[in-house]
Amino acid sequence: MSSILTNNGAMVALQTLKMVNKNLGATQNAISTGKSVSNAKDNSAVWAISKVMESDVQGFKAIKDSLSLGESSVSVARNASETITDLLTQMKGKIVAAQEENVDRGKIQADVVALRDQISTVVGAAQFNGLNLVDGNTASTSFLASLDRDSVGGVTPSSINVTGQNLSTGGYAAKNVFAGSQGVSALGDVAAFSLDGGGGTADLITDEAGGAVTGPPASTAGTFAAGDQVTVNINDHSVSYTVTAEDAASTTTGDIVATALKTQIDALGISDAGGTLDVDYDSGTAGTISFTNDTNQDLVITAQYTNAGSGGLGALASIDVSTGGGANAALGTVETLIGTAIDASAAFGSVEGRISTQKDFISNLSDSLKSGIGAMVDANMEEVSARLQALQTQQQLAVQSLSIANQAPQTILSLFR
Repeated sequence: MSSILTNNGAMVALQTLKMVNKNLGATQNAISTGKSVSNAKDNSAVWAISKVMESDVQGFKAIKDSLSLGESSVSVARNASETITDLLTQMKGKIVAAQEENVDRGKIQADVVALRDQISTVVGAAQFNGLNLVDGNTASTSFLASLDRDSVGGVTPSSINVTGQNLSTGGYAAKNVFAGSQGVSALGDVAAFSLDGGGGTADLITDEAGGAVTGPPASTAGTFAAGDQVTVNINDHSVSYTVTAEDAASTTTGDIVATALKTQIDALGISDAGGTLDVDYDSGTAGTISFTNDTNQDLVITAQYTNAGSGGLGALASIDVSTGGGANAALGTVETLIGTAIDASAAFGSVEGRISTQKDFISNLSDSLKSGIGAMVDANMEEVSARLQALQTQQQLAVQSLSIANQAPQTILSLFR
């Protein structure tokens, strides 16, 4: 049946043309934006996932900046501590030269003072963007390292912590804590002696009985306070004990320090095929530990006092090679300080390596996220191009079909002629 009121063919052709135009519009949008999912209407689930991932990528850009700042800060501190290690090594060479009798110890002491001043300069200059990790004013700091997203969408920041190293040279105040020990310095804050292999003996006394020693510089009476530290070096081995508030309140602080040092030295197990280093504590003699070297090797033992509140290299102030005794004591002191600087360098190097690794990981992770986002929302331009050609052809055919359908009612006029 033909009707001039209802043209079914035209309606079908029109609906087809509308669908083709709709698809053509979506294809043209994909071409202009480069995305198959450019908004939530296109695919709400994929769009939501992609936006979360894009926010993470932006966060990781800020994290890379934080890690770069941290890497630079730690690098400055590491270079400073390595430089200080080199300067202390040079100082050790001067101190070794001062062991000889026929040298001008006054001139050597001037060189030592110059090196000490240079170390102070390095410590003061070792800052990046105002952060100095070696002057003792920064206990620790942290740098943002990652954003950890869990399965329910929660985000937790994680950081890399950097512990500051105290390599400052100030704040040292000598105490006469080794009074009566063998090889004790004039101020009583350093002791140094050698033990011949096969029976050498010596005593180290950590006693509070030592009175004040006048200088310059001067040392106070050997009364231990909380935070004071005693370090003992035996050739390449080192042990130390830090006085606690409870220790300082005791009437036998020297004994506490001595027994703690004995326990740590025993744990070193210094020995060879010929025998061991024996360390004895006599409770009847205040704060005294006695060494007997039954090994077949000569041993050099040094002890260094460091007061609470002094810089990690504060004991540099006690080095004085202008006398034979001072030169001998200074050798033990500089060995301890070199160990402190080396430990600081190693700590900074380890953290710097970790930051560098994390920065590379964050960079690779950002690239992976970008690839994932692209796989979800980017348009396949080859496919879009082919679809565009097909839709343009369909559009032309749909227009032609609608034109034919619209002409159908004209044929009815022939019936009335």
